[in-house]
Amino acid sequence: MGTGASRNSDGGSHGGEEREESLDQAGGQLYVSLKMENYKKKGDLIPHVYGSVPLVGSWDSSKALSMERESTSMWELSFVVPPNHETLDFKFLLKPKHGYTPCIVEEGPNRQLIGGTLQGDARLALFKLDNEEVLEYRVLIKADRVSPFDLAASWRAYQDNLRPSTVRGIPDVSIDAVPETGRENGSSASLELDLEHYVVPAPSISANSGLVYAANLAENPRSLTFAGGCCDRTATIKEMEVVIPDSSKVYSGSGMVESKSVGTFSPLQKQESHRGLFVDRGVGSPRLVKSSSSTTFSFGLKLDSQNKNSMPAAAGAVAAAAIADQMLGPKEDRHLALVLVGLPARGKTFTAVKLTRYLRWLGHDTKHFNVGKYRRLKHGTNQSADFFRADNPEGMEARNEVAALAMDDMIAWMQEGGQVGIFDATNSSRSRRNMLMKMAEGNCKIIFLETICNDERIIERNIRLKIQQSPDYAEEPDYEAGLRDFIIRLANYEKVYEPVDEGSYIKMIDMASGHGGQIQVNNISGYLPGRIVFFLVNTHLTPRPILLTRHGESRDNVRGRIGGDSVLSDTGEIYMKKLANFVEKRLKNERTASIWTSTLQRTILTASPIVGFPKIQWRALDEINAGVCDGMTYEEIKKNMPEEYESRKKDKLRYRYPRGESYLDVIQRLEPVIIELERQRAPVVVISHQAVLRALYAYFADRPLKEIPHIEVPLHTIIEIQMGVTGVQEKRYKLMD
Repeated sequence: MGTGASRNSDGGSHGGEEREESLDQAGGQLYVSLKMENYKKKGDLIPHVYGSVPLVGSWDSSKALSMERESTSMWELSFVVPPNHETLDFKFLLKPKHGYTPCIVEEGPNRQLIGGTLQGDARLALFKLDNEEVLEYRVLIKADRVSPFDLAASWRAYQDNLRPSTVRGIPDVSIDAVPETGRENGSSASLELDLEHYVVPAPSISANSGLVYAANLAENPRSLTFAGGCCDRTATIKEMEVVIPDSSKVYSGSGMVESKSVGTFSPLQKQESHRGLFVDRGVGSPRLVKSSSSTTFSFGLKLDSQNKNSMPAAAGAVAAAAIADQMLGPKEDRHLALVLVGLPARGKTFTAVKLTRYLRWLGHDTKHFNVGKYRRLKHGTNQSADFFRADNPEGMEARNEVAALAMDDMIAWMQEGGQVGIFDATNSSRSRRNMLMKMAEGNCKIIFLETICNDERIIERNIRLKIQQSPDYAEEPDYEAGLRDFIIRLANYEKVYEPVDEGSYIKMIDMASGHGGQIQVNNISGYLPGRIVFFLVNTHLTPRPILLTRHGESRDNVRGRIGGDSVLSDTGEIYMKKLANFVEKRLKNERTASIWTSTLQRTILTASPIVGFPKIQWRALDEINAGVCDGMTYEEIKKNMPEEYESRKKDKLRYRYPRGESYLDVIQRLEPVIIELERQRAPVVVISHQAVLRALYAYFADRPLKEIPHIEVPLHTIIEIQMGVTGVQEKRYKLMD
């Protein structure tokens, strides 16, 4: 876990002093893993760790911390060390499975870990039994320095000096033992073996649900929808001088930078002339307006909801960074065009759909323009591979024409207020990319996003999906004939393919599998491009389910009170048991799955009967903060705070409770959760709260921001989101009425 400097038991370091110092300055903490291995099992003796408080129990052997069985021969204990307690004195001991005595303490001096480095030589753990027999355990000690983000995005381990949760002493991270064979599950009788019995229809949410060809979800061409067909772009294209640009003249670029992480991007140059700047800081807060004299600022409370060029509907620090990008950069930098590049069947459209969904969810006005959709509307779906030959002048002219039409539409949309356009096509020649750059001059900033895949299995799978789903082969009943045609089409592209080496670009090399790969970036600067790179680093195509559910009904739910930290009602406790049984059946073959909850006790209690999976608490999954209204009913708010009640009613998305949060604030703090969900390869069960799950669900379902406060997330219902190559699909299970 973590990406910081790593040390092992021999005292060596995998990272330099410079790296370690930077992490120290960033507030990194030590993540320590202690492991013991012994192939000779001896009775029911369980390895424990005891030592300096508060991290490893105490020198009182009765309070020693038990190690968890990782395998038949390996035992493990992990924890995070707070910065103020980085010196650990400890020893291992063996205790009987039942009872506290007799305890057998390991031979030799205390072990000491200072700042993640083991003092002295690494040694075996030796235990002398009563009969003079000596047990030997191999000891593995590893310490990683974890950045604050990695800590938040991974195991929320032992926060606040291991101060336990207020609920039944449950720590911030816990894992229950795998249930013993034959253990009777108290809820099995109330949940039928057939999980499909509980399936309920999912709401008709978006075209992105189900098996829909991804390119069909792109924008409908405005230039091809009027009577009479398409306007004539031939003259425009012929007037363009198609030459390979000198990137040193067209762009002020740096050399190629290879990196698997975001890195640091140079800031945009500040412009001297910018007036009339508007910063919307949320409902009920004043807007900052620069006066005509450019020397004073005045406050205006009127929100201009009709302003088409208003800033993204984001909030807080993210909005500030996004606004700074738009205000301080050159005019064309206020609009961003992500131009896809790559051979067919390399995942371009899949990447475009994911990016569109992510950026929209963050509040950036984003649209996906697919040139293939334009081509099919203009020239039909029955074009053979010959149409895509580079030595076919009619085909080349037709394909350039529809590319220019799509670019025209995207630029027109940006001039009307759009922010990020994703231009989805092969764009595999420098001449095509040069044409697009000429069209973009003075209108938008172009970043090329090239997808490269060398994994033949992934390419073969993508080709198969293409033949099965693409409208290009919908009228071809013979799969093999379609396959032969597409392979010829692919060969036509490969003959003339020119990798990107000009302008600003991001290259994704073998990133689809999620196992390694490489991201290359060149001449990338600004807040939004940086967020895009970070998102792409963490995405992959591994299919896995994500289960979303609210906690069981709480006592505050029964009373109609918002917020709070109440326990479950009797009905909620029934759901708690049914959910545990459901998860056990649904994920019985997924032992790498994990359970995520908020830090509020109603979610922790709901997860408590689920065994065999790690349980991770995220503060980011806590319910929306109702501020001074916490614990009140809506009727009480209406009676005692009528202005707040009406403000919330008018705009639930942006309304912020006094001293509390808005839905936009919730989206802000959920971004690390989304990144971590995208990064996971195993199933995840998220047990959280209504407002939080509305925001998470909106991301996967690609719902507009304005709809988030009104999405239905009923109690005692599981929403299963299936993420995979074909997109996002949904299924709902209602376990209780």
